[in-house]
Amino acid sequence: MPKEGNKQAVNLKPETQNSKPDSHPMDYLLREDRLPHIWCSGCGIGVALTCFIKALEKSGLNLDKVAVVSGIGCTGRVAGYVKLDSFHTTHGRAIPFATGLKLANPELKVVVFSGDGDLIAIGGNHLIHAARRNVDMTIICVNNFNYGMTGGQVGPTTPVGATTSTSPYGCFEYPFNLPYLAAASGAVYVARWTALHVRRLEKSILDALHKRGFSFVEIISPCPTLYGRWNKQRTGLAQMQYYHDKGVIKHGIDPKEADIELGGEIIEGVFVDVEKPTFLDFCRRALAKGVSDQ
Repeated sequence: MPKEGNKQAVNLKPETQNSKPDSHPMDYLLREDRLPHIWCSGCGIGVALTCFIKALEKSGLNLDKVAVVSGIGCTGRVAGYVKLDSFHTTHGRAIPFATGLKLANPELKVVVFSGDGDLIAIGGNHLIHAARRNVDMTIICVNNFNYGMTGGQVGPTTPVGATTSTSPYGCFEYPFNLPYLAAASGAVYVARWTALHVRRLEKSILDALHKRGFSFVEIISPCPTLYGRWNKQRTGLAQMQYYHDKGVIKHGIDPKEADIELGGEIIEGVFVDVEKPTFLDFCRRALAKGVSDQ
């Protein structure tokens, strides 16, 4: 696993936190005025957010220097719920916004937290170029196999044969294999977990936060209201049972072997964990060389 490197002191919970009888341990990192959230019963985004917050608590990162960027969609609401410097950007533009944020202030730990429809469809080109540049950021992509917020339409990760509101006879398009896409584009850390495997997911997000370079964590998440009810998994529990029965952990395999088929196995694990210079490393080297040549 990647070395954690030097850590900065984490912002501790307020002393008054434990004095509130009705408080939740994560209240200090959530914008309570924006709750209750909009997510449906059985949705896995809340689980993903919990794992992210727990990873942040363990990371040792200075929370004053953590920025969360999201795009449009159900998962995009995360940026509005976390009590951090956060930015809710336009559809598909979370990664270029985050890139500018990182280049303008390299001290920031920049996290992009969004969904498959936002990051892989309209934002797909931005993802592959940020990965090939090895921009130092962490991408958390919640994949529920459809456009959940706008009616459950077929998306770039919908499995072949899956039924959605716009593919009533089944999806006829091959989906992206997200770990393979990220790895082939140049990501230095690539992992996939389901919303069921919370401890492994939390650990993977923690490792991704500590990784220098472009790290990518895919979270397979239930969407019972729209995707599940079209595909014989009408409840979040039914989808979680599927993850339990079909989840197979294979660390270190070639990500091209991690395709997901309708009703088939879900290959999980850490597939890529390598070291290489980041985009900013090259910029600093070029700047130092330019100064020394003068």
